[in-house]
Amino acid sequence: MQETDFDVIIVGAGFSGVYMLHKCRSLGLSARVIEAGTSVGGTWYWNRYPGARCDVESMTYSYSFLEDLEQEWHWPERYAKQSEILRYIDHVVDRLGMRKDIQTETRVTEATFNEATNRWTVVTDPEEQFTAKYCIMATGCLSTPNLPQFDGLESYEGDWHHTGYWPKEGVDFSGKRVGIVGTGSSAIQSIPMIAAQADHLTVFQRTPNFSIPAWNGPIGEDAEREWKKAYPELRARARVSPVGATFEAPDISAMDVSAEERERTFERRWNEGSFNFLAAYSDLLTNKESNVLATDFVHRKIRSRVNDPVVAEMLCPKDHPLGTKRLCVDTDYYETYNRDNVALVDVKTTPINSIVPDGIRVGDTVYPLDAIVFATGFDAMTGALLNIDIRGRGGIAFRDKWADGPSSYLGVAVAGFPNLFTVTGPGSPSVLSNMMVSIEQHVEWIADCIAHMEKDAVATIEPKPEAESTWMAHVNQLASEMLYQESNTWYLGANIPGKPRVFLPYVGGVGHYRTVCDDVAAKGYEGFTLA
Repeated sequence: MQETDFDVIIVGAGFSGVYMLHKCRSLGLSARVIEAGTSVGGTWYWNRYPGARCDVESMTYSYSFLEDLEQEWHWPERYAKQSEILRYIDHVVDRLGMRKDIQTETRVTEATFNEATNRWTVVTDPEEQFTAKYCIMATGCLSTPNLPQFDGLESYEGDWHHTGYWPKEGVDFSGKRVGIVGTGSSAIQSIPMIAAQADHLTVFQRTPNFSIPAWNGPIGEDAEREWKKAYPELRARARVSPVGATFEAPDISAMDVSAEERERTFERRWNEGSFNFLAAYSDLLTNKESNVLATDFVHRKIRSRVNDPVVAEMLCPKDHPLGTKRLCVDTDYYETYNRDNVALVDVKTTPINSIVPDGIRVGDTVYPLDAIVFATGFDAMTGALLNIDIRGRGGIAFRDKWADGPSSYLGVAVAGFPNLFTVTGPGSPSVLSNMMVSIEQHVEWIADCIAHMEKDAVATIEPKPEAESTWMAHVNQLASEMLYQESNTWYLGANIPGKPRVFLPYVGGVGHYRTVCDDVAAKGYEGFTLA
């Protein structure tokens, strides 16, 4: 193997890895980003399915550290589509001259800490070997697709695709009978697009999800000008908000207002669109009574958008509180079921038996299909990390340490794995926030930590086991006080057979979490051992 030595190895060239590389270079450190794809982009490189776009408003889903770029860059729509986000990160990489430090079409397979040298050895496929003082996992939270495990898939004679591994050249569904399995975010975005092209679309739904209208459209010149003028204030507000967003979040219970006022507030939030709806009242995720009121409002909206009352009821989620699964944001999703060429099949009551050569078998019924789309989600937050053989002190493996569920300190480091950092890892707000806000916060914290170590000639840093245990107990205690526990969701790993049921993200809020992290650093990295 060819061995190459760096100060820092960064795994993944999405928004996290690109910003981490920029910070490392600003510290004067040699760094190499290793990326499995053919180019940068991470989530936005792989997810090219029809209708793929961000569910966070484009004006806030961008780097804040490039002030000139945020003034120059033009986002054409309120919610940016996948190709536009990919164009943006490509532009950032080229603008900062970073491409020469990013190695693509290379997958990391092993990362091992050498206790004699206090360095990491990273092995890749194709076979190369790198060594570095620091190893930073910027592998993403939703980067390992949950591939279909249905019996008989190998016998299927049509084409099938997973939304997380979509072909670059796209897929033409014209004149075809298409089936889509799943009704999560990827499906809710792609179903209206596929239905408009296919001869017929059959949606196989196990669990309906709540979705709020995006009200997507062009960003007018005046609105863009106002956004850019207010960027410093808006960015500052997002950094201290509960979910890294700029929308108003009043500190009032839904139970403390009249029914008329509550209805007006819900209506206004609905018409504003997006996750903003969940911030209508402070207790929608902590108070069951308040949540029921919001749920009832959304159910009424779904029934008003779907003509067939039987289909409308099938689309109304009744097995989990609003917001305890990832809230979806849609354009004409519910209206798509009013089309003559769209059918909805309930596979919770009667599950999919198998994939057969000409389609999908549900109970005694075979649905003939020319193509199948699996929108079956991801092995969230831990999948990408556990796909790499990561070994720390004494040869302990991530897979063994996390056999009963992930543990970390602040979601950024793991006891027994010195100088290894995870960007937006389990135990941090990550997927419950605007990812760009959380990514920048983690990358900046890690960069400051590395700068501190280099300045004081510190060889290693790692969490103390007791600090890690205390943090994870805090993460789980907060989660137990919320309504999230009433839902079987990928936040708990419930979508992956055999995955330990541990609540993965931190629910204490982006702003509070930032304060905790800053306080840890200010106290000389309290809870860490520096050697």
